[in-house]
Amino acid sequence: SLAKTPPLPTPSPFPSLSFSNFTGSVDERGTCQCSVSLPDTTFPANRVERLEYIAHTLSVKFEKELSKVKKYVQLISVYEKKLLNLTVRVEIMEKDSISYTELDFELIKIEVSEMKKLIIRLKENFVGSTEIVDQLEEEIRNMSLLVEDLETLDKNNVLAIRREIAALKNKLKECETSKEENYPVILPPAPGSCSHGGVMNISKPSVVQLNWRGFSFLYGAWGRDYSPQNPKTGQYWVAPLETNGRTLQYYRLHDTLDDLLLYSNARSSQIGYGQGSGTAVYNNNMYVNWYNTGNIAKINLTTNRVAVTRALPNAAYNNRFSYANVAWQDIDFAVDEHGLWVIYATEASTGNIVISKLNDTTLEVLNTWFTKQYKPSVSNAFMVCGVLYATRTLNTRTEEIFYYYDTNTGKEGHLSITMNKVKERVQSINYHPFDQKLYVYNDGYLLNYNLIFLQQPQETARH
Repeated sequence: SLAKTPPLPTPSPFPSLSFSNFTGSVDERGTCQCSVSLPDTTFPANRVERLEYIAHTLSVKFEKELSKVKKYVQLISVYEKKLLNLTVRVEIMEKDSISYTELDFELIKIEVSEMKKLIIRLKENFVGSTEIVDQLEEEIRNMSLLVEDLETLDKNNVLAIRREIAALKNKLKECETSKEENYPVILPPAPGSCSHGGVMNISKPSVVQLNWRGFSFLYGAWGRDYSPQNPKTGQYWVAPLETNGRTLQYYRLHDTLDDLLLYSNARSSQIGYGQGSGTAVYNNNMYVNWYNTGNIAKINLTTNRVAVTRALPNAAYNNRFSYANVAWQDIDFAVDEHGLWVIYATEASTGNIVISKLNDTTLEVLNTWFTKQYKPSVSNAFMVCGVLYATRTLNTRTEEIFYYYDTNTGKEGHLSITMNKVKERVQSINYHPFDQKLYVYNDGYLLNYNLIFLQQPQETARH
């Protein structure tokens, strides 16, 4: 008999189960026979365990990625602040017309040229494999081409180029060291020490930056505070004069050189009684010539208040005996390992330089020395270990340290130490005993130089 078709099943609220294939047949009696293979009803514990393991692994990975995201969020916040600071700096640069000029590239070209000369000497003298030297020569050649490209395209990449030059200089220095490792090393005197024979030479200038007020502020002074009690931690100060080249009204302080370079974290102060660019800072006090007088003043940098004023006995002032090419600097303060000094001239000295040692607390004159050097023929001066060093202008790019007076022995004489500069006039020179550097204000640019000293004891160095 034929099998009847079963009625359609009632829809189930539960999802239908997937069964295996089934087949049917009719035997000789006409009976319909079907075989159905049901799924394995055993609980899949191994699959559940596998799923649990995968879920745990994913959870761990998720937590790891989440922590990364949190770090990235923090980094984004940091970079956001940096970007904001950079924006502010760019705005300051645009407002004050501060940018890198041809001057920066000229200095870079000079450095690259010097490295070219050095690599030629190394190739001539290097014993053994020259592979490293050849590689350095190629890098310097590429650097020279890159400087030329940047000069024509984008003048705001000076810092990046300087980093590359610094790296190359280090490599060159290593080559020099390896070549000359059998030669004795001459160590410089300890910072703050006078166990040397005086200034023997000076490095080429390092351009730190343009002063914070811009190109128009050609006159002024800058340096680093020196305190014998804490010689390593002095703050940096910059004191541009007004455009008249006479009045000191504003100065800035920075705790670190990085802050000064970035024009950041500055503490600006205003005064109304400073005159000329003979300013110096010692023990957290700024020393200035009081405006329109022969008085000297001490300003506490923490409070920006005048602590002491005193007349400098017989000192000429108001351009009577200022330095050559620099007006209003009749009275010039200096700092060295021995403390605070003042360099000036009097009518009695007929314009020759007078050196006085000052009590930095009371501004009282402790001792005075009279030289035979006419002050208006000197472009500037500084003190090192009780010795006055005077400079004069040779041309628009060169000064010469040509004269010294030793207050320790009373001896004076002439030197010939060439001092390169980047602009025509040097407005001020300040020495820092711990850094053993000169801080020079050169037509608005802040320069520094490393001093190189004679190794002999000071008593036998001068003759």
